[in-house]
Amino acid sequence: MCRHGQPLRPLTAALDEAHIAQDHCSSAQEAIELLARGKYSAVVLDFDLPGAPQVAKLARVAPAHRRPVVFAMIGALTDVGGTYQAGANFVLYKPLVYEQVARSVRAAHGFMLEDRRRLPRERVATVVYLLFGRHLAIPALMLDLNEEGLSLQAADPLPAMDRVPLHFLLPGSTRVIEGIADVVWADDAGRAGMFFTQLTLSAQRSLRSWLKRQSAKRAGAVLKNARTGNLTPVLQS
Repeated sequence: MCRHGQPLRPLTAALDEAHIAQDHCSSAQEAIELLARGKYSAVVLDFDLPGAPQVAKLARVAPAHRRPVVFAMIGALTDVGGTYQAGANFVLYKPLVYEQVARSVRAAHGFMLEDRRRLPRERVATVVYLLFGRHLAIPALMLDLNEEGLSLQAADPLPAMDRVPLHFLLPGSTRVIEGIADVVWADDAGRAGMFFTQLTLSAQRSLRSWLKRQSAKRAGAVLKNARTGNLTPVLQS
């Protein structure tokens, strides 16, 4: 639900690259009618148009098998917290930039269809600290991790932000990973997904090596179970 024009080119380019077909409308009433008539994997709403929060709320209360991922396109004066409260899963900041939109679309694919991330996520159990200013560090339980980013569960909904410094200890090692990540989705239950935007070369190498070791362990466990006749999948963190 948005107006046609030059600003939409990054959005349509990112959706085309992901092979996602699109229907367009320019009003809340049209959007509601489309949602009522068909099953959509995602809804992209321009929150500068009247009725966008109502469409987002209706999308989020749809039955689970028909519930789309909700993207909110917002301007500098739009309240980010309000968009999440309305039901948005991902926020796209205007003017749209292709790289940001493409990252969000890739992150949302795991929710729209089957898990189709470019890189598989490793399930982990460690604490990640989100740093807000000099005196506030929010601890959260990391759920999964790969070279591109992570997902987490905090005790409370996270403060509204689009980028946050963070650090965490790789499980089973003494290596601390520090960097900055973009928040590409969050919900009111304290869950969030983030993509790394700044990691030192040293941190990138350590993370890549750790992930390779975990993958090797998992492959070894599966092979061992196959040889012994136990085909139950084994996950190791």
